[in-house]
Amino acid sequence: MKRGCCSRNLHYCLLCFFTLVSIATCKTIRYRTYEEDDPGTVIGTLAEDMHLNLPAEGSFRLMKQFNSSLIRVRESDGQLSIGERIDRERICKQSITCNLALDVVSFSKEQFKLIHVEVEVKDINDNSPHFPSLEIPVEVSESASVGTRIPLEIAVDEDVGSNSIQSFQISVNSHFSLDVQTRADGVKYADLILMKELDRESQSAYTLELVAMDGGSPSRSGSAMVMVRVLDFNDNSPVFERSTVTVELMEDAPVGFLLLDLHAVDPDEGANGEIVYGFTPQVSQEVRQLFKIDPKSGRLTLEGQVDFETKQTYEFDVQAQDLGANPLTATCKIIVHILDVNDNAPAVTITPLTSISAGVAYITEAAAKDSFVALISTTDRDSGANGQVHCTLYGHEHFKLQQAYEDSFMIVTTSPLDRERIAEYNLTVVAEDLGSPPFKTIKQYTIRVSDENDNAPVFAKPVYEVSVMENNAPGAYITTVVARDPDLGHNGKVIYRLAESEVNGAPISTYVSLDPATGAVYALRTFNYEILKQLDLRIQASDGGSPQLTSSSIIKVKIVDQNDNAPVIVNPVLSNGSAEVVIPARAPHGFLVTQIKAKDADEGVNAELSFSLSEEGRSLFTINKVTGEVFLTADVSDDLGQVFKTVVTVTDGGRPSLSTTATVSFLVTAATPPANHEVMQPSSWEEKVSRWDIPLIVIIVLAGSCTLLLAAIITIATTCKKRRKESKAGKERDISELEKGEQDDEELIDSPKGNLFDARPFPNATPFTGTEAAPAAAVVTPEVPSAEESFSAGLYDTQKRLRTANNEVRLRPCTGGTGCVNTAL
Repeated sequence: MKRGCCSRNLHYCLLCFFTLVSIATCKTIRYRTYEEDDPGTVIGTLAEDMHLNLPAEGSFRLMKQFNSSLIRVRESDGQLSIGERIDRERICKQSITCNLALDVVSFSKEQFKLIHVEVEVKDINDNSPHFPSLEIPVEVSESASVGTRIPLEIAVDEDVGSNSIQSFQISVNSHFSLDVQTRADGVKYADLILMKELDRESQSAYTLELVAMDGGSPSRSGSAMVMVRVLDFNDNSPVFERSTVTVELMEDAPVGFLLLDLHAVDPDEGANGEIVYGFTPQVSQEVRQLFKIDPKSGRLTLEGQVDFETKQTYEFDVQAQDLGANPLTATCKIIVHILDVNDNAPAVTITPLTSISAGVAYITEAAAKDSFVALISTTDRDSGANGQVHCTLYGHEHFKLQQAYEDSFMIVTTSPLDRERIAEYNLTVVAEDLGSPPFKTIKQYTIRVSDENDNAPVFAKPVYEVSVMENNAPGAYITTVVARDPDLGHNGKVIYRLAESEVNGAPISTYVSLDPATGAVYALRTFNYEILKQLDLRIQASDGGSPQLTSSSIIKVKIVDQNDNAPVIVNPVLSNGSAEVVIPARAPHGFLVTQIKAKDADEGVNAELSFSLSEEGRSLFTINKVTGEVFLTADVSDDLGQVFKTVVTVTDGGRPSLSTTATVSFLVTAATPPANHEVMQPSSWEEKVSRWDIPLIVIIVLAGSCTLLLAAIITIATTCKKRRKESKAGKERDISELEKGEQDDEELIDSPKGNLFDARPFPNATPFTGTEAAPAAAVVTPEVPSAEESFSAGLYDTQKRLRTANNEVRLRPCTGGTGCVNTAL
């Protein structure tokens, strides 16, 4: 077992589909095994030999090998064993070394290592030497000189090294011996050497056994019979200028290219001196197809296309033979060295760890920076600079190339990936050799980013505000929430859920239901605005990833009020829809009898109430439509026990409006109106004014003020002019009398035209006659303590006007409602 650095033959890629840290270097380990070992034979264990401390979940995985069935890898500890019987000669043929290259990945949850494994297959002596034919015919002239070399056919042994042919033997004889030589490619061969002059007349043929033996243990051998025929005498044999010729041939040389011009001479005359050229019988068929020799001129030319990457050296013999009756031959050894030219473009191999289709690699978007994506292996059949390859990656800055070892590069990430931004990368790999001119190979490669659950669902709005009319039907649709998740598959499938909470002591799930697939919200019950005005729902959206990601949104469901509640009269207290209110005898018109109070469970316009009386009650009573205050419109007589009935209607402002009615009976009693209060009755004109719009009233008041101001100015101007006239007539008046003007002022105040109300003492009030009284102002009541304080406490606090000792009227501020009118006297 031996360890070393990485070799150049790694032909597949790794794609990291875990979140892994990158590896700075590649580990290489070498093993040895022998061919023909039984399947299951253990070669080595990676975990032990590399001293790897792997966690319990760590494992090994065989990525790829040239012959995937030859070697197996156990995932638990990386044990290498033979998968099927290995025939070295079939895999590597005559190569001196035979290596099986494979790559193994050891990985855990946190890291992984790339291990390059080379298994050297050692040769065993399982092949015997053998000759192309069992008989080797040889012809030699009886005049051949001692030392003449006669080429023999080359024996073959598929084994290599010491197991190949190492020696030759020939049967014992007195005329021939063997000379063993080594060819340029390391193959040994034997030539027959003439050791003693021949005499055809004495012996015309010789039969010799030629044995080839390898160096194995035990040794194997093969034999052939050499049939030597002695030819009749020919004085001189042809002679080459050189016995060995070495030439160099570019591999891109065209067919017909002249390698060399052979020349041999024979001093004989006639046919004995004429020479023809050709290959010796031992020359292989491969050489005869690649090269051609002209029989007459001896010109050696190229007949076929040679390839440096297939074979670098050719060695063969050419003979020159005369045309005598007993022809003589001479041989010349030709050695042709093939020179490499840059005629091969680099080959690029990219094999990912995870791939669904060819040319596509996958990597998780959760991969950290500098994570492995793929391994690029390049090969170039040329040699030297022509076979050195430089690789470049184009396409996107998220990936780069990092050299793993000779002619192999790793594609690694340069930054974190986000599938939601870029889901696919189209990269271009350019492999270029260093030849002149250089050859390049361009390969397109696609990297797809696999999805991770890294995005939580996102709602279209953080808060939804919707409205639902009360009194809805159960099952009514409310709204739909939408959450989007840019992840794929289960990672992007959104499921909606209603967060648990309580409303008025009941679970929220009893109020609404939520469709988990669509996010549609439906009402489960009828809502009542008077009980529940707003319903707050928290909706959770979860994806189907692992771990699951969740987000939430709020739905504020506002219940919209409907006019579904009629007003309820709370004062006076009703009994079976009616109530009784007492009126003191001799109560003046304008007297505040009572105030109708009502409530409405609705809100807003639906709860804006207005009060009205039936037609039969309007002859004696009037009501403020806004405040519900009921006033007398005429004086009440002192007849005790009288009962006046009217129907009070309270109407809200809804559409359609709802109303309620009550029958109110007014009973005249002996109670005396309080003496310390002055009540007032709004006139019919005031009641009408109260119905006008406030802006209209303001405009009328301003217009009236301007008119009064203009009248005052005109009056003053007229008075001044009149005084000047009287002064000229000699009529002087006492200035003090003009300043008093008591009589004029009193008349101005008491004039009905200048007042909105008439003031009269309460005892002087006229009894009720059944007809409507004329418009009256506030009634002046003597300040005499009342006998019934409880009754006076319920009176409406009206504006009062008290006369002073100098007969001047003073006004108290009005504390009433809309029906109260302040007058400036």
